[in-house]
Amino acid sequence: MVNNRWWKEAVVYQIYPRSFNDSNQDGIGDIPGIIEKLDYVKDLGIDVIWLCPIYKSPNADNGYDISDYQAIMDDFGDLEDVERLIEEIHKRDMKVIFDLVVNHTSDEHEWFIKSSSSLENEYRDYYIWEKGKDNNNKPPTNWESFFGGSTWTYDKKTDEYYLHLFDEKQPDLNWENQEVRAKIYNMMRWWLNKGIDGFRMDVINMISKNQNFPDGEKDPDEDYGDGKPYFLNGPRLYEYIKEMGEEVLFDYDIMTVGETLNFGVENAKKFSEVNGKELLDMVFHFELMSVDRNDESKWIKEEIDLKEIKKIYKKWNHGLYKSGWNAIYLGNHDQPRIVSRFGNDEEYRVESAKMLATMMMTMPGTPYIYQGEEIGMTNVAFNDIGKYRDVETINHYRIEINKGKAKDEVMKEIQRVSRDNARTPMQWNDELNAGFTQSTPWINVNSNYKEINVEKSINDSDSIYNYYKNIIKIRKNNIGLIYGKYKPLLEDHESVFLYIREYKNEKYLIILNFFEQELSVEIPINIKTKEVKLLISNYKDIILNNQILNLRPYESLVFKLG
Repeated sequence: MVNNRWWKEAVVYQIYPRSFNDSNQDGIGDIPGIIEKLDYVKDLGIDVIWLCPIYKSPNADNGYDISDYQAIMDDFGDLEDVERLIEEIHKRDMKVIFDLVVNHTSDEHEWFIKSSSSLENEYRDYYIWEKGKDNNNKPPTNWESFFGGSTWTYDKKTDEYYLHLFDEKQPDLNWENQEVRAKIYNMMRWWLNKGIDGFRMDVINMISKNQNFPDGEKDPDEDYGDGKPYFLNGPRLYEYIKEMGEEVLFDYDIMTVGETLNFGVENAKKFSEVNGKELLDMVFHFELMSVDRNDESKWIKEEIDLKEIKKIYKKWNHGLYKSGWNAIYLGNHDQPRIVSRFGNDEEYRVESAKMLATMMMTMPGTPYIYQGEEIGMTNVAFNDIGKYRDVETINHYRIEINKGKAKDEVMKEIQRVSRDNARTPMQWNDELNAGFTQSTPWINVNSNYKEINVEKSINDSDSIYNYYKNIIKIRKNNIGLIYGKYKPLLEDHESVFLYIREYKNEKYLIILNFFEQELSVEIPINIKTKEVKLLISNYKDIILNNQILNLRPYESLVFKLG
């Protein structure tokens, strides 16, 4: 028996506030700017908005370094604006979830300022402090930060190191401290009582660390070791998330999605509920985010293997069937643009963007659309590192240039996978700065905005935008595309992705040509009978000879069978 829930039937739209819409013309997107565009989001067919951090922050990592969880970043507005945003979203019969960033804070948070002031102060244990090791006071472990360099920064005043898995301005909270957890739970309740509808939990499976702080495995020619076995899925993680459920989550009808690196299907099942109550309703796993990159580094490109993608979807779809739920995404604020990454952002931009939308909307799980995906926004290719704003990107450039790598080679890596690819301003029209702002934007607009923008897309019945609108409607009107069992076909085919969704007496066949080569494929199900109905396709006609389907570049089709 399928457990129907509102968040399973929802389509989510992710907004990156800094880049969405600038209402006061200071070059930075803001809360009133989001309110101005809510009708656009609603008209697309969206049920839930996920809002990236809007809290007070010095912006070392674009808002993921929070200095006050209950105040709003000046650039974005104030608490009154946020309360109005929540009200306006609800008025349109949509819901809103906020980012919950509680693995770390900013080093400008009051807690850290006090924690770093002395060894004896009452906030010292709010963060993770350790003595240096050996006679030469080396960092406590050899772990490498996600943004490059050591995860430890030395504090001369107290002669200890503090842990930061990300930037040195993002010290990790000490979840071993019950007071810290209690303050976090109080903050979560405060926001839920203001009417938000849930949380996207940033790097939530990093909150429990191995308290022995062992060194990570290290190649002889590398400067740092791999600390992930000691800070991912740590020994007390389940205990902490369960406590969060009992202290906060179980009292509200909300949705929760965890960002979870190296989590696995079994953990996703285990954390999905406790005693019949939901903990993490779904998780963002990263397996699909690794199919085009080297295991050791996101900056090293590898060719996409469709068979690997099929295996990942099969594992998660079968593993969580009736015992969990999937979050379906191909892009977000941390990833390149999906049409540049998984499709073809030049000759077949429209066709490949529609094919990827088809896949997302017909997979089991809740689909997440990142702002601009619905109009086929592409990666940006700045030639000057000075135009990039992302701390990870800038650190990578500095580290690689210092190692002696050629500038052109480093810039090619950055242009392909920098997080700033997803952070250029939303392209609303073909006017100055794509209609995002009248002043200088905080990061440059992609130069292709005159061709790729919302206004042009809405007015073109054959656009990517209108395709998204249609396929979202189809998903909502065909419950089998939401709750149906996933059955893969032609699993060994290297170019065609073929699967069935089956629910009660409903049956759907999805056919995707994942690449730009034309090919013919024999369909193992009779699609020539009167009972078969084509629900949507990204080409205007079908080339079918008996059961042989001739597929054009990135062609996608969804059939209802009987």
